[in-house]
Amino acid sequence: MAEPAYPLAFLERDDGESWPAQGEWTYKDYLRLPDDGRRYEIIHGSLYVTPAPRWEHQFTVTRLGHYLTGFSLERGLGTVCVAPFDIRLPRRIGNPVQPDLIFFKKGTEPREGESNFKGIPSLVIEVLSPRTRRIDRGLKMEAYRAAGISEYWLVDPRALTVTVYQLDPKGQYVELSRGGDGDVVTSAVLPGLQLEVSKIFLPRR
Repeated sequence: MAEPAYPLAFLERDDGESWPAQGEWTYKDYLRLPDDGRRYEIIHGSLYVTPAPRWEHQFTVTRLGHYLTGFSLERGLGTVCVAPFDIRLPRRIGNPVQPDLIFFKKGTEPREGESNFKGIPSLVIEVLSPRTRRIDRGLKMEAYRAAGISEYWLVDPRALTVTVYQLDPKGQYVELSRGGDGDVVTSAVLPGLQLEVSKIFLPRR
């Protein structure tokens, strides 16, 4: 059984109702969780909890979201969404997950008023942080692959790198593009994209 990304001891109930065991969490259980600034996700029925992110993480998410939104709008490709927003992947693979950034191709976006998206986004991006990098590189990458998400980005503010993975015909993620400071990365889901990696990270002092 997978271990949670954060201890569950703080999840004390004062209404006498207990929390489910790891492996048995549902979206209904998720909706009972407190709104306390932490990010809660359920992967294969297990709860994962991470604390509020650091400044460099949020800086990168904001910069990257701004750039991709402008690129997508200019070309009419679709919509970029920034966490938190619940993504409910098929077969309860993620129920929900909350990628840092999500791209929906035009015509596949959530409908107005919806509080979650049930289906498979075209592209998801995780910005690594000290508390999430192991899960983002392992458990979540495998969950996104199993769900059939066409493209997955890992963005590392510490190493100043972006790695783009594409789902191949065999259903495996293969590296499509990788870049660091001074490099450019590309995307199959966002044709024509030439992202200058150095522009999305907090400048080093």
